[in-house]
Amino acid sequence: MQVQWSHSVLKVRDIEAMTQFYCDALGFEVADRGTVGADAEIVFLSGSSRDHHQLGLMTGRSDGDQGSLDHMAFRVGSLDDVKQMIEWVAADERIGDGAPVTHGNAVSVYFADPEGNGIEIFCDTPWHVPQPVVRGWDPGKSSDHVLAGVHEKFGENPGVMAMDEYRARRAEHFGEEESTS
Repeated sequence: MQVQWSHSVLKVRDIEAMTQFYCDALGFEVADRGTVGADAEIVFLSGSSRDHHQLGLMTGRSDGDQGSLDHMAFRVGSLDDVKQMIEWVAADERIGDGAPVTHGNAVSVYFADPEGNGIEIFCDTPWHVPQPVVRGWDPGKSSDHVLAGVHEKFGENPGVMAMDEYRARRAEHFGEEESTS
């Protein structure tokens, strides 16, 4: 299994100020925003058609927090790779169980390293789904069944489209010659 760096999510105290900073400093734009759970707000930032978000900013950092990292995310090539990671996480005594999650545009497992740093291992799905959305999935089912279930859960949501169409629209928006799939 080969992993590729994808994105980080930071916990922040002032989400509007931090959003403005990263838009000004790195030329990012808001790709999506919404709430997670009962009261956490999240903003997804990107400057590329390839990645829905390159940085996520989420409320919830308190003054006493030493660090701001919520999680680091790594892309793998297939759902079978994600399932392989779930098996590895379950067998590793240094860490707890992983949480299989889908956001519609990705199928993931979240877990923490031995010092509590959050990690997400994910593969892309063929669809863009406006964020944030979180649902569980069953790693015991076949990859085809999992993807069919993801499409069934999210396919009728407003804004859902083929990932190729989403990337083409974003490539045009960013003035990229062509979307890099």
